[in-house]
Amino acid sequence: MESELRGFNTKPSKTPQPDPTHDDASSRDDRPLLTSVSNVLELEKKCAAYVRNDVYGAMGRGELPLMEKLQLGIAFVTLLPLRIILVMTVLVVYYLICRICTLFSVPNHGEGQEDYAHLGGWRRTVILPSGRFLSKTLLFLVGFYRINETHNGSKNSQENSKTAGTLQPDEPEQRPGAIVSNHISYLDILYHMSSSFPSFVAKRSVANIPLVGLISKCLGCVYVQRESKSSDFKGVSGVVTDRVCKAHQDEYAPKILLFPEGTTTNGDYLISFKTGAFLARAPVVPVILKYPYQRFSSAWESVTGVRHVVFLLCQFVNHVEVTWLPVYYPSQLEKDDPKLYANNVRRLMASEGNLILSDIGLAEKRIYLATLNGNNSMPSVLRQKDD
Repeated sequence: MESELRGFNTKPSKTPQPDPTHDDASSRDDRPLLTSVSNVLELEKKCAAYVRNDVYGAMGRGELPLMEKLQLGIAFVTLLPLRIILVMTVLVVYYLICRICTLFSVPNHGEGQEDYAHLGGWRRTVILPSGRFLSKTLLFLVGFYRINETHNGSKNSQENSKTAGTLQPDEPEQRPGAIVSNHISYLDILYHMSSSFPSFVAKRSVANIPLVGLISKCLGCVYVQRESKSSDFKGVSGVVTDRVCKAHQDEYAPKILLFPEGTTTNGDYLISFKTGAFLARAPVVPVILKYPYQRFSSAWESVTGVRHVVFLLCQFVNHVEVTWLPVYYPSQLEKDDPKLYANNVRRLMASEGNLILSDIGLAEKRIYLATLNGNNSMPSVLRQKDD
């Protein structure tokens, strides 16, 4: 509806209290903060978190310099096919490992989920180390020859975490319930698989993708039907909260990785956090990812998946920087208010990662992408009547 694009509200809409029995995505008011768009340039200022700033431009269709065209052409006929073959080989190898390890095993079923995260013994011993090693191999094959990791963050981050937390010096450390990370690209998942091999939230359709589907089940992924409003299941937040609690209480339970932003950004911003990762009131480990670049940004913004993969594989070298902050222990006040907990973790990550805070979310992103595609009408998911 074009009327939805008139006016600009600088204040975020009031967010209702989270309900652990419902999908966190649906409990939030998803109507956009921005409601005025006169042209793409104005929209880019308001949706700066989603704008590509590399030489490839919006949608990866910018006018490239001659030297970039030459480098892209050479890589397209030499590097691209070689990397595709090697990546597919590694993917098939790990699929076969997962297939062998799940033979004669019954997957977990419950709340619309299906996974093999419960597997133990030799099966888990094979799945985890091989998964981490092959994930590192995949990163190397696509040009991430060196991963710059910083653990425990700065002294300032440790002091902030201790100030916010309730852990006393004479109390034993609590096991974190989740890893929370900013979200820039599908490459984020590959890095985290190489580092800690956690479960993560994925679209339900991922479970049916050849090769990848079985691998995601071995990871113990939580599958999401974003547009579903069915009341048959407890919802994403309920399933995620259960997983976080189990990971917090049981050292043998699989870790879970959550992207509280709910979508990707260009890597310079940190947008609004959803509260799903914080409803369990368990400690979390904040992680900050960055992909420094000179030519092509690894951020998966305003560009199709195929185009992004092609450009990525045509880069001779890619870079990633990772900062692992100390475990964040919530105070009692934060435990009682998941939104406060989420906001405090978000501010800490923005401070330590030199990221810009922005209150926009998925709704604004959909408007921006619709405008880039020449569709000035409001996406159907945003066609809601005012209260």
